[in-house]
Amino acid sequence: MGISNNPPAQPVMSAEQALERLAEGNRRFVDNIRSEEVVLGKRARAALVDGQRPFAIVLCCSDSRAPAELIFDQGLGELFVIRVAGNVVAPSLVGSVEFAAAAFGTRLAVVMGHSRCGAIEATVRELLQEEDGGLLTDNIRDIVERCRPPVETVLSVAGRQAPRDFLLREAMRANVRNSCDHLRHGSRLLERLCAEECMAIVGAEYALETGQVTFFDRA
Repeated sequence: MGISNNPPAQPVMSAEQALERLAEGNRRFVDNIRSEEVVLGKRARAALVDGQRPFAIVLCCSDSRAPAELIFDQGLGELFVIRVAGNVVAPSLVGSVEFAAAAFGTRLAVVMGHSRCGAIEATVRELLQEEDGGLLTDNIRDIVERCRPPVETVLSVAGRQAPRDFLLREAMRANVRNSCDHLRHGSRLLERLCAEECMAIVGAEYALETGQVTFFDRA
């Protein structure tokens, strides 16, 4: 997968327009409505063979209960989705966001965490020195270590005796904000696009209980 030397296409839409489109799609999802304009099927696949122009990038968790295309009621070719347990940021994931922003002109990136996240719960258990059930292989531990700094901050502020639901919710939110900061300041390309070309990197929280997405920031 390479980035073309040709100049990227003009942005599909502004970051603010893209964010509103995601919010509208999520409202439909919550109301159990499927838009008639969502593009699926054989004709849609054929139209996308020669290229794509996703209007938003979504870095989200691999959890099977949180598929971005369904949550935002979007069809083929509309979202550039990057999924990884704990919606953590590592070099290859930063590169994926850079690729979409550079190749397609996409100017909105959303980092979306969700309630009852297993990666966050594993990190909290690790920091509280609770039993992990033998699940922390070296590779899973790498995910936990990437979640550790923001979760440690939550535990130090809230206290280790705070209610577990509160700790998990605040740890998830802190982890999302940490990933957003990493994207904003850990990539010279993304930092430049945010400063000069109105790209926005926005955090969000998906509630499994209601289906609603809450955006932490507006573009």
